[in-house]
Amino acid sequence: MSTSSESKPALWLRVLQFPLTRLIVLGFVILYMMGLSNSFMSQFKGDSLKSIAAVVCMATAALAVYVGWARFIERRQVSELSLSGAGNEWGMGLLIGAGLYTTCVLILIALGIYRIDGLNPWTFVIPAVAMALSSGMFEELLFRGVLFRSVEEMFGSWISLVVSSAVFGLVHLLNPAGTITGAIYISIEAGLLLAAAYMLTRRLWLSIGFHMAWNYVQSAIFSGIVSGGVSDPGLIRSNIKGPDVLTGGSFGLESSIIALMLCTATGIVLLILAVRRGNIVPPPWKRVG
Repeated sequence: MSTSSESKPALWLRVLQFPLTRLIVLGFVILYMMGLSNSFMSQFKGDSLKSIAAVVCMATAALAVYVGWARFIERRQVSELSLSGAGNEWGMGLLIGAGLYTTCVLILIALGIYRIDGLNPWTFVIPAVAMALSSGMFEELLFRGVLFRSVEEMFGSWISLVVSSAVFGLVHLLNPAGTITGAIYISIEAGLLLAAAYMLTRRLWLSIGFHMAWNYVQSAIFSGIVSGGVSDPGLIRSNIKGPDVLTGGSFGLESSIIALMLCTATGIVLLILAVRRGNIVPPPWKRVG
């Protein structure tokens, strides 16, 4: 014969399982680990291999913390990080991210704004690997895995989409060349697209792949400024002259109307597909059962 104490988790566990607790505690831990990863990248800036190794170790540790929280605190299967089909979703994300950024550059080339002056040695593509790995893994774990899921559980998918997108954009104001326009654009174009990628698949691999590829191609291939932060030269020596509304100015292409239109349109398509799949979580007051 079971009792209520046997069927209900202990109070301390129920407190930890509450979405707001997850957001605060797990979010803080992932954020702290991301800060450590960034510190290692700065420390090993002149040694790409050490920088990449440090990021891989920190990202692996962050994944272990995330999975451990889900398994031992939330007592659930970590479906959003399931390895089944992960390669296909991650690869598709890489193609979408690289393709969208390349399309933006091709439009600038057609307009006579982006000019290729030559190529740097191929080794220039290596340093950006650490940055792409770090941003793709940590930011998706934090903003989609922790923030989006927690707010969605409390208030449903639509409110979570707005909140996670706004927060994702606003944190980019902390970058050295952060601007209000850049933050707003990222909230709309990237916040929508990355959240929609999660909503469509209910997994993180698609958004991780997109995030990695966009940042990597932007920096390592086209020598672009990444969200008002990283501005190291990449493979292509470029000369960009044109209005900020098209080039993004000191913030980078994310603050360009071209990226805004392309990425937002892609995000809307993914969101429509997510709705058609029935992957929208209603707010608690509209849930049945």
